[in-house]
Amino acid sequence: MSQRTARLKFPLAVDQGLGRLREEPNPDAYIEQLIRQVILTGPGERVHRPDFGGGLRRQVFALNSFAGAALAETSVYQSLDRWLGALIRVERVEATPRDATLDVSITYVVLQRGVRRYLNVEVGV
Repeated sequence: MSQRTARLKFPLAVDQGLGRLREEPNPDAYIEQLIRQVILTGPGERVHRPDFGGGLRRQVFALNSFAGAALAETSVYQSLDRWLGALIRVERVEATPRDATLDVSITYVVLQRGVRRYLNVEVGV
């Protein structure tokens, strides 16, 4: 009898029509979902991985200044490099404070295809 090993890919999604796990068919959207998962997860939120995440949502409650934005840039860059370094190469991270939000622009290259992509994330209270 052959055993089949289940392989889960993150982030998880459920296909509502079929009631089973769904995989993202678009590779660019899949990478964007992974990036959002890494940068928006705060350290300590994930079981058995207390150091996972960039903690970008916590930066909104920190000092909303250019110094705080520089800290957010460093945190995002380091977390993406650590957790997704096998999939992407981060070229640039820019964070701009604006009222009660933090705008983050990420430029990265998908290593498998060598394609440069851009992602803008707005994090607010």
